Amino acid sequence: MFNVFYRCSGLTSVTIPNSVTSIGTAAFYGCSGLTSVTIPNSVTSIGTAAFSGCSGLTSVTIPYSVTSIGNYAFNVCSGLTSVTIPNSVTSIGEGAFAGCSSLTSVTIPNSVTSIGEGAFSYCSGLTSVTIPNSVTFIGGIAFSGCTGLTSITIPNSVTSIGYGTFSGCTGLTSITIGSGVRSIYEKTFAECKNLEDVYCYAENVPNTNTNAFENSLIEYATLHVPDASLAAYSNTVPWSQFGTKVGLSGGSTEKCATPTISYGGKKLTFSCETEGVEYVYSIKDSDIKQGYDSEVQLTATYEISVYATKQGYENSDLATATLVWGSASFTETTGTTSASPLTHDTPMLIQSHNGTLSIQGADDGTPINVYSINGTQAGSAVSKGNMATVSTNLQPGSVAIIKIGDRSVKVAIK
Repeated sequence: MFNVFYRCSGLTSVTIPNSVTSIGTAAFYGCSGLTSVTIPNSVTSIGTAAFSGCSGLTSVTIPYSVTSIGNYAFNVCSGLTSVTIPNSVTSIGEGAFAGCSSLTSVTIPNSVTSIGEGAFSYCSGLTSVTIPNSVTFIGGIAFSGCTGLTSITIPNSVTSIGYGTFSGCTGLTSITIGSGVRSIYEKTFAECKNLEDVYCYAENVPNTNTNAFENSLIEYATLHVPDASLAAYSNTVPWSQFGTKVGLSGGSTEKCATPTISYGGKKLTFSCETEGVEYVYSIKDSDIKQGYDSEVQLTATYEISVYATKQGYENSDLATATLVWGSASFTETTGTTSASPLTHDTPMLIQSHNGTLSIQGADDGTPINVYSINGTQAGSAVSKGNMATVSTNLQPGSVAIIKIGDRSVKVAIK
Protein backbone atom coordinates (compact mmCIF):
# COMPACT_ATOMS: atom_id res chain seq x y z
CA MET A 1 0.00 0.00 0.00
CA PHE A 2 1.90 3.04 -1.27
CA ASN A 3 0.15 6.46 -1.56
CA VAL A 4 -3.09 4.47 -1.96
CA PHE A 5 -5.33 7.01 -0.22
CA TYR A 6 -2.97 9.97 -0.39
CA ARG A 7 -4.81 13.21 0.60
CA CYS A 8 -8.28 11.63 0.47
CA SER A 9 -9.61 14.30 2.82
CA GLY A 10 -13.20 13.00 2.59
CA LEU A 11 -12.27 9.52 3.84
CA THR A 12 -13.73 9.07 7.36
CA SER A 13 -13.04 5.42 8.19
CA VAL A 14 -11.19 2.48 6.74
CA THR A 15 -10.89 -1.22 7.48
CA ILE A 16 -7.72 -2.82 6.25
CA PRO A 17 -8.14 -6.51 5.29
CA ASN A 18 -6.16 -9.39 6.81
CA SER A 19 -4.32 -9.95 3.54
CA VAL A 20 -2.28 -6.75 4.05
CA THR A 21 1.15 -7.26 5.68
CA SER A 22 2.50 -3.72 5.52
CA ILE A 23 1.13 -0.19 5.25
CA GLY A 24 3.38 1.59 2.82
CA THR A 25 4.83 5.08 2.54
CA ALA A 26 2.23 7.88 2.77
CA ALA A 27 -0.62 5.37 2.31
CA PHE A 28 -3.10 7.61 4.17
CA TYR A 29 -1.07 10.80 4.12
CA GLY A 30 -3.22 13.92 4.56
CA CYS A 31 -6.52 12.07 5.07
CA SER A 32 -7.70 14.81 7.43
CA GLY A 33 -11.26 13.46 7.66
CA LEU A 34 -10.20 10.01 8.82
CA THR A 35 -11.45 9.49 12.41
CA SER A 36 -10.84 5.79 12.94
CA VAL A 37 -8.78 3.01 11.45
CA THR A 38 -8.55 -0.70 12.17
CA ILE A 39 -5.16 -2.26 11.54
CA PRO A 40 -5.34 -6.08 11.27
CA ASN A 41 -2.96 -8.57 12.93
CA SER A 42 -1.48 -9.42 9.55
CA VAL A 43 0.36 -6.05 9.39
CA THR A 44 4.00 -6.20 10.54
CA SER A 45 5.19 -2.70 9.63
CA ILE A 46 3.76 0.79 9.31
CA GLY A 47 5.69 2.75 6.71
CA THR A 48 7.06 6.26 6.47
CA ALA A 49 4.39 8.98 6.85
CA ALA A 50 1.67 6.31 6.53
CA PHE A 51 -0.87 8.35 8.54
CA SER A 52 0.95 11.68 8.56
CA GLY A 53 -1.40 14.67 8.67
CA CYS A 54 -4.50 12.64 9.60
CA SER A 55 -5.62 15.42 11.91
CA GLY A 56 -9.07 13.90 12.52
CA LEU A 57 -7.70 10.61 13.86
CA THR A 58 -8.40 10.49 17.61
CA SER A 59 -7.17 7.03 18.56
CA VAL A 60 -5.32 4.14 17.03
CA THR A 61 -4.56 0.62 18.19
CA ILE A 62 -1.46 -0.95 16.75
CA PRO A 63 -1.71 -4.78 16.66
CA TYR A 64 0.83 -7.15 18.23
CA SER A 65 2.04 -8.20 14.80
CA VAL A 66 3.71 -4.82 14.15
CA THR A 67 7.46 -4.73 14.89
CA SER A 68 8.36 -1.24 13.65
CA ILE A 69 6.68 2.14 13.39
CA GLY A 70 8.19 4.03 10.48
CA ASN A 71 9.51 7.56 10.30
CA TYR A 72 6.76 10.19 10.58
CA ALA A 73 4.11 7.41 10.60
CA PHE A 74 1.64 9.49 12.66
CA ASN A 75 3.33 12.85 12.26
CA VAL A 76 1.05 15.86 12.94
CA CYS A 77 -2.00 13.76 13.81
CA SER A 78 -3.08 16.71 15.94
CA GLY A 79 -6.36 15.11 17.06
CA LEU A 80 -4.76 11.90 18.33
CA THR A 81 -5.37 11.63 22.08
CA SER A 82 -4.25 8.08 22.77
CA VAL A 83 -2.15 5.39 21.19
CA THR A 84 -1.42 1.82 22.23
CA ILE A 85 2.00 0.51 21.28
CA PRO A 86 2.25 -3.30 21.64
CA ASN A 87 5.15 -5.32 23.04
CA SER A 88 6.04 -6.51 19.56
CA VAL A 89 7.39 -3.09 18.49
CA THR A 90 11.19 -2.80 18.76
CA SER A 91 11.75 0.65 17.23
CA ILE A 92 9.88 3.93 16.96
CA GLY A 93 11.01 5.88 13.91
CA GLU A 94 12.06 9.47 13.50
CA GLY A 95 9.20 11.93 14.01
CA ALA A 96 6.77 9.03 14.34
CA PHE A 97 4.39 10.99 16.59
CA ALA A 98 5.85 14.47 16.21
CA GLY A 99 3.32 17.27 16.44
CA CYS A 100 0.59 15.10 17.97
CA SER A 101 -0.38 18.00 20.19
CA SER A 102 -3.46 16.31 21.71
CA LEU A 103 -1.60 13.20 22.86
CA THR A 104 -1.65 13.26 26.68
CA SER A 105 0.18 10.09 27.68
CA VAL A 106 2.09 7.27 26.09
CA THR A 107 3.52 4.02 27.43
CA ILE A 108 6.43 2.68 25.47
CA PRO A 109 6.61 -1.12 25.87
CA ASN A 110 9.71 -2.94 27.09
CA SER A 111 10.28 -4.41 23.65
CA VAL A 112 11.42 -1.04 22.25
CA THR A 113 15.20 -0.56 22.11
CA SER A 114 15.42 2.78 20.29
CA ILE A 115 13.38 5.95 20.10
CA GLY A 116 14.10 7.83 16.90
CA GLU A 117 15.05 11.44 16.44
CA GLY A 118 12.11 13.77 17.09
CA ALA A 119 9.79 10.80 17.70
CA PHE A 120 7.51 12.73 20.10
CA SER A 121 8.71 16.28 19.51
CA TYR A 122 6.18 19.06 20.05
CA CYS A 123 3.60 16.77 21.63
CA SER A 124 2.67 19.75 23.79
CA GLY A 125 -0.24 17.96 25.50
CA LEU A 126 1.92 15.06 26.67
CA THR A 127 1.94 15.07 30.48
CA SER A 128 3.51 11.68 31.13
CA VAL A 129 5.69 9.20 29.31
CA THR A 130 7.14 5.90 30.44
CA ILE A 131 10.46 4.85 28.93
CA PRO A 132 11.25 1.18 29.63
CA ASN A 133 14.56 -0.40 30.63
CA SER A 134 14.85 -1.98 27.19
CA VAL A 135 15.67 1.38 25.55
CA THR A 136 19.39 1.95 24.97
CA PHE A 137 19.22 5.01 22.72
CA ILE A 138 17.04 8.13 22.70
CA GLY A 139 17.49 10.17 19.55
CA GLY A 140 18.02 13.91 19.25
CA ILE A 141 15.01 16.20 19.92
CA ALA A 142 12.93 13.06 20.65
CA PHE A 143 10.80 14.93 23.21
CA SER A 144 11.74 18.49 22.32
CA GLY A 145 8.96 21.01 22.91
CA CYS A 146 6.85 18.67 25.08
CA THR A 147 5.87 21.57 27.31
CA GLY A 148 3.33 19.55 29.32
CA LEU A 149 5.87 17.09 30.72
CA THR A 150 6.59 17.75 34.40
CA SER A 151 8.95 14.86 35.10
CA ILE A 152 10.92 12.32 33.13
CA THR A 153 12.84 9.19 34.09
CA ILE A 154 15.59 7.94 31.82
CA PRO A 155 16.21 4.26 32.60
CA ASN A 156 19.53 2.64 33.50
CA SER A 157 19.65 0.92 30.09
CA VAL A 158 20.14 4.21 28.20
CA THR A 159 23.81 4.94 27.49
CA SER A 160 23.50 8.21 25.56
CA ILE A 161 20.96 11.02 25.29
CA GLY A 162 21.00 12.83 21.96
CA TYR A 163 21.12 16.45 20.89
CA GLY A 164 18.26 18.56 22.29
CA THR A 165 16.30 15.47 23.36
CA PHE A 166 14.30 17.33 26.03
CA SER A 167 15.02 20.89 24.94
CA GLY A 168 12.18 23.35 25.41
CA CYS A 169 10.33 21.12 27.90
CA THR A 170 9.46 24.18 29.95
CA GLY A 171 7.15 22.28 32.30
CA LEU A 172 9.85 19.90 33.52
CA THR A 173 10.56 20.27 37.23
CA SER A 174 12.26 16.91 37.83
CA ILE A 175 14.64 14.78 35.75
CA THR A 176 15.96 11.36 36.71
CA ILE A 177 18.98 10.09 34.78
CA GLY A 178 19.83 6.40 35.06
CA SER A 179 23.15 4.95 36.12
CA GLY A 180 24.03 3.70 32.63
CA VAL A 181 24.21 7.11 30.93
CA ARG A 182 27.72 7.76 29.61
CA SER A 183 27.18 10.76 27.32
CA ILE A 184 24.80 13.70 27.16
CA TYR A 185 24.92 15.78 24.01
CA GLU A 186 24.43 19.46 23.17
CA LYS A 187 21.35 21.25 24.53
CA THR A 188 19.82 17.98 25.75
CA PHE A 189 17.96 19.80 28.53
CA ALA A 190 18.17 23.36 27.18
CA GLU A 191 15.40 25.87 27.91
CA CYS A 192 13.92 23.74 30.75
CA LYS A 193 13.47 26.86 32.85
CA ASN A 194 11.40 25.36 35.67
CA LEU A 195 13.85 22.68 36.72
CA GLU A 196 13.96 22.13 40.48
CA ASP A 197 15.67 18.75 40.87
CA VAL A 198 17.94 16.61 38.71
CA TYR A 199 18.77 13.12 39.96
CA CYS A 200 21.74 11.52 38.20
CA TYR A 201 22.63 7.98 39.31
CA ALA A 202 25.76 7.62 37.15
CA GLU A 203 28.74 7.07 39.45
CA ASN A 204 31.12 8.28 36.75
CA VAL A 205 30.29 11.78 35.58
CA PRO A 206 28.79 11.43 32.08
CA ASN A 207 30.64 13.04 29.20
CA THR A 208 28.38 16.08 29.09
CA ASN A 209 28.38 18.95 26.63
CA THR A 210 28.85 22.24 28.47
CA ASN A 211 25.59 23.65 27.07
CA ALA A 212 23.50 20.57 27.90
CA PHE A 213 21.45 22.68 30.37
CA GLU A 214 21.65 25.94 28.44
CA ASN A 215 19.16 28.57 29.67
CA SER A 216 17.64 26.14 32.17
CA LEU A 217 18.45 28.29 35.23
CA ILE A 218 20.24 25.42 36.94
CA GLU A 219 21.84 27.88 39.34
CA TYR A 220 18.48 27.72 41.15
CA ALA A 221 18.11 23.91 40.93
CA THR A 222 19.38 21.04 43.06
CA LEU A 223 21.58 18.26 41.70
CA HIS A 224 21.35 14.86 43.42
CA VAL A 225 24.21 12.42 42.67
CA PRO A 226 25.87 9.39 44.30
CA ASP A 227 27.60 10.47 47.51
CA ALA A 228 30.98 9.12 46.41
CA SER A 229 30.76 11.12 43.18
CA LEU A 230 29.68 14.42 44.69
CA ALA A 231 33.11 16.02 44.47
CA ALA A 232 33.60 14.94 40.85
CA TYR A 233 30.28 16.44 39.77
CA SER A 234 30.97 19.59 41.79
CA ASN A 235 34.18 20.14 39.82
CA THR A 236 32.84 19.35 36.33
CA VAL A 237 31.00 21.78 34.05
CA PRO A 238 28.04 22.01 33.59
CA TRP A 239 27.17 20.00 36.73
CA SER A 240 29.20 22.37 38.87
CA GLN A 241 26.84 25.20 37.85
CA PHE A 242 23.89 23.80 39.80
CA GLY A 243 23.05 26.06 42.72
CA THR A 244 22.87 23.18 45.18
CA LYS A 245 24.62 19.82 44.94
CA VAL A 246 23.77 17.02 47.36
CA GLY A 247 24.41 13.32 47.69
CA LEU A 248 21.55 10.95 47.02
CA SER A 249 21.61 10.07 50.70
CA GLY A 250 21.11 13.74 51.51
CA GLY A 251 24.70 14.81 52.25
CA SER A 252 26.07 17.95 50.63
CA THR A 253 29.58 18.86 49.52
CA GLU A 254 31.54 21.30 51.66
CA LYS A 255 32.13 24.74 50.22
CA CYS A 256 35.43 26.62 50.36
CA ALA A 257 35.37 29.62 52.68
CA THR A 258 35.34 33.01 50.97
CA PRO A 259 38.93 34.32 50.73
CA THR A 260 40.10 37.55 52.32
CA ILE A 261 42.21 40.11 50.45
CA SER A 262 44.95 42.22 52.03
CA TYR A 263 47.75 44.46 50.80
CA GLY A 264 51.18 45.04 52.28
CA GLY A 265 54.82 44.98 51.35
CA LYS A 266 53.96 45.99 47.80
CA LYS A 267 51.95 42.81 47.19
CA LEU A 268 48.44 41.45 47.46
CA THR A 269 47.84 38.51 49.76
CA PHE A 270 44.92 36.07 49.68
CA SER A 271 44.01 33.87 52.62
CA CYS A 272 41.26 31.35 53.30
CA GLU A 273 39.99 29.45 56.33
CA THR A 274 39.76 26.30 54.18
CA GLU A 275 43.22 24.75 54.11
CA GLY A 276 44.96 23.66 50.92
CA VAL A 277 42.97 25.79 48.49
CA GLU A 278 44.11 27.33 45.23
CA TYR A 279 43.18 30.89 44.32
CA VAL A 280 41.74 31.94 40.99
CA TYR A 281 42.03 35.70 40.65
CA SER A 282 41.51 38.49 38.16
CA ILE A 283 43.05 41.97 38.36
CA LYS A 284 41.94 44.74 36.00
CA ASP A 285 43.83 48.03 35.65
CA SER A 286 41.45 50.94 34.95
CA ASP A 287 44.11 53.68 34.81
CA ILE A 288 45.72 53.31 31.40
CA LYS A 289 46.76 56.74 30.06
CA GLN A 290 48.37 58.14 26.91
CA GLY A 291 49.37 61.72 26.14
CA TYR A 292 52.14 64.29 25.54
CA ASP A 293 52.20 66.40 28.73
CA SER A 294 55.32 66.71 30.87
CA GLU A 295 53.31 66.02 34.02
CA VAL A 296 50.81 63.18 34.53
CA GLN A 297 48.44 62.75 37.46
CA LEU A 298 48.28 59.03 38.29
CA THR A 299 45.25 57.74 40.13
CA ALA A 300 45.70 54.05 39.48
CA THR A 301 42.74 51.83 40.32
CA TYR A 302 42.86 48.05 40.25
CA GLU A 303 39.71 45.94 40.39
CA ILE A 304 40.50 42.64 42.13
CA SER A 305 38.37 39.50 42.28
CA VAL A 306 39.30 36.08 43.65
CA TYR A 307 37.71 32.80 44.63
CA ALA A 308 39.10 29.70 46.35
CA THR A 309 38.92 26.21 44.84
CA LYS A 310 39.86 22.77 46.11
CA GLN A 311 39.31 19.25 44.81
CA GLY A 312 36.27 17.74 46.49
CA TYR A 313 34.89 21.10 47.59
CA GLU A 314 32.51 23.60 46.04
CA ASN A 315 34.18 26.79 44.84
CA SER A 316 33.97 29.64 47.32
CA ASP A 317 31.97 32.79 46.84
CA LEU A 318 33.77 35.55 44.95
CA ALA A 319 35.69 38.11 47.01
CA THR A 320 36.30 41.53 45.46
CA ALA A 321 38.31 44.62 46.32
CA THR A 322 39.53 47.88 44.81
CA LEU A 323 43.20 48.89 45.20
CA VAL A 324 43.69 52.66 44.83
CA TRP A 325 46.65 54.99 44.72
CA GLY A 326 46.05 58.68 45.23
CA SER A 327 47.49 61.37 43.00
CA ALA A 328 51.24 61.08 42.54
CA SER A 329 53.03 63.55 40.26
CA PHE A 330 55.81 62.41 37.94
CA THR A 331 58.01 64.79 35.96
CA GLU A 332 60.49 64.38 33.13
CA THR A 333 64.23 64.51 33.86
CA THR A 334 66.02 66.64 31.25
CA GLY A 335 68.23 64.72 28.87
CA THR A 336 67.09 61.30 29.95
CA THR A 337 64.11 59.06 29.41
CA SER A 338 63.73 58.31 33.12
CA ALA A 339 61.13 59.78 35.46
CA SER A 340 61.20 60.36 39.19
CA PRO A 341 58.20 60.45 41.54
CA LEU A 342 57.77 63.79 43.31
CA THR A 343 55.44 62.27 45.89
CA HIS A 344 54.84 58.75 47.18
CA ASP A 345 51.39 57.51 48.25
CA THR A 346 50.38 54.52 50.32
CA PRO A 347 47.84 52.46 48.39
CA MET A 348 44.40 51.91 49.90
CA LEU A 349 42.43 48.68 49.67
CA ILE A 350 38.63 49.11 49.52
CA GLN A 351 36.22 46.22 49.99
CA SER A 352 32.44 46.02 50.33
CA HIS A 353 30.07 43.42 51.73
CA ASN A 354 26.30 43.82 51.95
CA GLY A 355 26.63 47.59 51.58
CA THR A 356 29.35 47.98 54.25
CA LEU A 357 32.66 49.42 53.06
CA SER A 358 36.07 48.82 54.64
CA ILE A 359 39.05 50.99 53.75
CA GLN A 360 42.58 49.85 54.61
CA GLY A 361 45.61 52.16 54.28
CA ALA A 362 44.17 55.64 54.84
CA ASP A 363 46.21 57.79 57.25
CA ASP A 364 44.84 58.09 60.78
CA GLY A 365 42.38 60.95 61.12
CA THR A 366 41.53 60.99 57.41
CA PRO A 367 37.83 61.81 56.89
CA ILE A 368 36.03 59.33 54.63
CA ASN A 369 32.67 60.14 53.04
CA VAL A 370 30.58 57.86 50.88
CA TYR A 371 28.07 59.15 48.32
CA SER A 372 25.60 57.48 45.98
CA ILE A 373 26.05 58.07 42.26
CA ASN A 374 23.47 60.89 42.39
CA GLY A 375 25.45 62.73 45.08
CA THR A 376 23.44 61.79 48.18
CA GLN A 377 25.65 61.10 51.19
CA ALA A 378 25.37 57.45 52.24
CA GLY A 379 27.78 57.31 55.18
CA SER A 380 30.98 58.63 56.75
CA ALA A 381 33.81 57.67 59.07
CA VAL A 382 37.30 58.70 60.18
CA SER A 383 40.29 56.41 59.65
CA LYS A 384 41.80 54.99 62.82
CA GLY A 385 44.73 52.60 62.85
CA ASN A 386 44.85 52.95 59.03
CA MET A 387 41.38 51.34 58.90
CA ALA A 388 37.84 52.63 58.49
CA THR A 389 34.44 50.98 58.19
CA VAL A 390 31.43 52.74 56.70
CA SER A 391 27.94 51.26 56.87
CA THR A 392 25.61 52.36 54.06
CA ASN A 393 22.19 51.51 52.70
CA LEU A 394 23.54 51.21 49.16
CA GLN A 395 22.32 48.11 47.32
CA PRO A 396 24.59 45.46 45.76
CA GLY A 397 25.20 46.32 42.12
CA SER A 398 25.09 50.08 42.69
CA VAL A 399 28.09 52.43 42.46
CA ALA A 400 29.49 54.42 45.38
CA ILE A 401 31.72 57.48 45.23
CA ILE A 402 34.19 57.35 48.12
CA LYS A 403 35.98 60.56 49.10
CA ILE A 404 39.10 59.84 51.16
CA GLY A 405 40.51 63.16 52.25
CA ASP A 406 40.71 65.15 49.03
CA ARG A 407 40.73 62.06 46.79
CA SER A 408 37.70 60.35 45.22
CA VAL A 409 37.19 56.92 43.72
CA LYS A 410 34.20 54.99 42.32
CA VAL A 411 33.58 51.51 43.69
CA ALA A 412 30.96 48.92 42.80
CA ILE A 413 28.95 47.84 45.84
CA LYS A 414 28.88 44.08 46.48
